[in-house]
Amino acid sequence: MNQDNFNCPIPHHDDERISIAHGGGGLMMHRLLEKTIFPRVSPEQAHASQDSALIADSLALSTDSFVVSPLFFPGGDIGRLSVFGTTNDLAMVGAEANYLSLGLILEEGFPKCDLERILASIDAAQKEVGVKVVTGDTKVVPRGKGDGVYINTAGVGRLINPVLRLAPGQVCDGDHIIVSGDIGRHEASIIVARKEFGIEADIASDLAALTPTVRKLIDAGLDLHCLRDLTRGGLGSALHEICHSNRKNLSFVLDSEKLPLSQEVNSLAELLGFDPLFMANEGRFVAFVSPADSEQTLAIMQSMPGGNAAAVIGTVRQEERSQVWVKSAYGSEKKLPILNGDQLPRIC
Repeated sequence: MNQDNFNCPIPHHDDERISIAHGGGGLMMHRLLEKTIFPRVSPEQAHASQDSALIADSLALSTDSFVVSPLFFPGGDIGRLSVFGTTNDLAMVGAEANYLSLGLILEEGFPKCDLERILASIDAAQKEVGVKVVTGDTKVVPRGKGDGVYINTAGVGRLINPVLRLAPGQVCDGDHIIVSGDIGRHEASIIVARKEFGIEADIASDLAALTPTVRKLIDAGLDLHCLRDLTRGGLGSALHEICHSNRKNLSFVLDSEKLPLSQEVNSLAELLGFDPLFMANEGRFVAFVSPADSEQTLAIMQSMPGGNAAAVIGTVRQEERSQVWVKSAYGSEKKLPILNGDQLPRIC
């Protein structure tokens, strides 16, 4: 037997090298951040659990990089994603973005017509969300050293309510867990657009600006405790991050019967063996809210574009150890596993 051609079917991760799974939003990415990146460049962020930082009493800062493939997909493109991705991160700490920086890494030979299409999308998105690109940078790499275009945006914005602090540490026993719409559509749209599995389906990404919904919730004076957008790793990874950074021995209990999932996404997930709880979204977030304000929170979410499927999906309860549980239709509970790498790379 020629063992040079024998490959183990079980993925092996070399601790000395970066793998694609390190960027997937799961356990491997968080270990990379906590053990390699934070200790060397920002030790005070070793237990950071949010995608935006408060840099002054009412000022927030966030940055995000975008490598989605393909560049154009049903419901959006890398340009629109690069604006909403960063402004949505700011919205999750209760901030409304004011200014953006725009960094472009272009590959030699990339069609100018595609670049112009992406830039037009960026312009439309910044106008839609009320933010301005005020600075940027452009680099070109040799042919074959990139994948068309990569984008980085950084955003700065002010808190809508300067005294409101939205963070995992604010989550309380008894809180209701509410998701702002049906889940998994962005990752499903990328799967269809890549044409790798021969699947044809009419599924568009949920890509959208979350700032308008968040502003309505805050302006209503609701008792909001924590918000998180459901990007890489989906709802499942977001819940694990919040649960284990809360530090109050709180557990989250999800009702499997109440998870909003379209038939198209559910069918695709079943076909490929994906768990919809870990499928990425780009226009959905989860909110932890006082039970007294749960009904009004849900009503506001459902009144917004794309929010008709918003639902109360679970509750928070005190336990000896923080866990994320999923309750079945029969009332039994099982632990939600932690995603190790990713189900599908380069979805944002």
